[in-house]
Amino acid sequence: MRKLFILGVILSVGLFAQKLTIQGSTTVLPIAQYAAEVYMDNNPEADITIRGGGSGTGIAALIDGATDIADASRPMKTKEMKKAREKGVNPVANIIARDGIAVIVHPDNSLNEISKEDLKKIYTGEIAKWNKIGRGSGTIVVISRDAASGTFETFNKLALDKAKVTDGALMLVSNLEVARIVAQTPGAIGYVGLGYLSDEVKALKADGIIPSEETVRNETYPLARPLFMYTNGSPGGLAKDFIDFIMSKQGQKIVQEAGFVPVK
Repeated sequence: MRKLFILGVILSVGLFAQKLTIQGSTTVLPIAQYAAEVYMDNNPEADITIRGGGSGTGIAALIDGATDIADASRPMKTKEMKKAREKGVNPVANIIARDGIAVIVHPDNSLNEISKEDLKKIYTGEIAKWNKIGRGSGTIVVISRDAASGTFETFNKLALDKAKVTDGALMLVSNLEVARIVAQTPGAIGYVGLGYLSDEVKALKADGIIPSEETVRNETYPLARPLFMYTNGSPGGLAKDFIDFIMSKQGQKIVQEAGFVPVK
């Protein structure tokens, strides 16, 4: 009986030691946080730790074996894949949602839409005044994500054709910070994921298309993208169960409630 009791204790400890670490994209962060809260409410034995830091940070942590899941708002780069395989890591992309990078300005700005051509000129420094695009006066305050951000990488590719961002841009570490600064700065322009839109900022049409669930889903919005959770190999254990939960009907509802676009 004593042996059976000890075995029961060991099994119980095992049940309460299911840990999962998730790190990376601040775009994916609200999805991961919300889903983890619901998942842990339903599965008290699970202990899920979530950190942001940007897509590049999460991917580096996966390669180094420091996280179980890397959140990313961009695909992994060739050099990251190469480094991973050199370390015996086999990254597998799990697309859990879709998103549109919304270009935002202060609500008092009279601008309602912008062309990709003008957007590129603003972010490369060719246009520095609002009157150059026929909207009032004053200097344009350029707000961007930092280089570790997947949002930065995707915006740079889709909107700027990989051109260098002006040295005068204010580079910030999260979508939340970009939205906050734009909301507080009448002359600012920035970009965030759909889940960070609010009444405190104005989302502009890009090439005549408003960023929305519908335009991302039908692929008409020009700055749309998938959102990823990368694992080392096909997910297993708690990582698989958690990603399966996000891909379930309930999980995809969480994606939508977080302001993003379900994939199922």
